[in-house]
Amino acid sequence: MRAMTQTDKVEIYNKLTVTTEELQALLSLGRQSAVEIGMKAEARVPINKKLLWNVKKIRDYLDKISE
Repeated sequence: MRAMTQTDKVEIYNKLTVTTEELQALLSLGRQSAVEIGMKAEARVPINKKLLWNVKKIRDYLDKISE
């Protein structure tokens, strides 16, 4: 399997999925809280051995709980 290349050309706010570290930055939270929100939003996207988070589902979840 080839190594995945990471690009910083796309701003974090325009990505469809983000890594856990990017999710932490997006939410301004620590790892445990960011993962908890991601799980509650059912935004977990496992791809092979990599774990990504669906940004749209997280935004929708945050909009829903903030009403």
